[in-house]
Amino acid sequence: MRTIYKICPASAWREAERQGVFRGSADDARDGFIHFSTATQVAETARKHFFGQTGLFLIAVDADALGDELRWEVSRNEELFPHLYGELDLGAVTAVLDLRARSDGGHDIPELLS
Repeated sequence: MRTIYKICPASAWREAERQGVFRGSADDARDGFIHFSTATQVAETARKHFFGQTGLFLIAVDADALGDELRWEVSRNEELFPHLYGELDLGAVTAVLDLRARSDGGHDIPELLS
């Protein structure tokens, strides 16, 4: 199993749990896919896009369960990032972790699986 990660506000994730599906953020809708990061990309994604934000979850997802709608595409720093062209079936979620904010605006990234 390959694990990929989505950072999102806890409130948005709780709404996805109520609906039974995650459709992504406003940025995801604008771009036409749900943005994910690998374990090695999470810290930079948190710094670049979520600095200073509190109340975040880090959602761990089984990439292999997403099928052909998951594509690996070149993005920041010419790295391949996982992008999901469709809704996230909550059955592919393996963990929901708190992404704790520090007083300096950064986040404590837990130990992650690749």
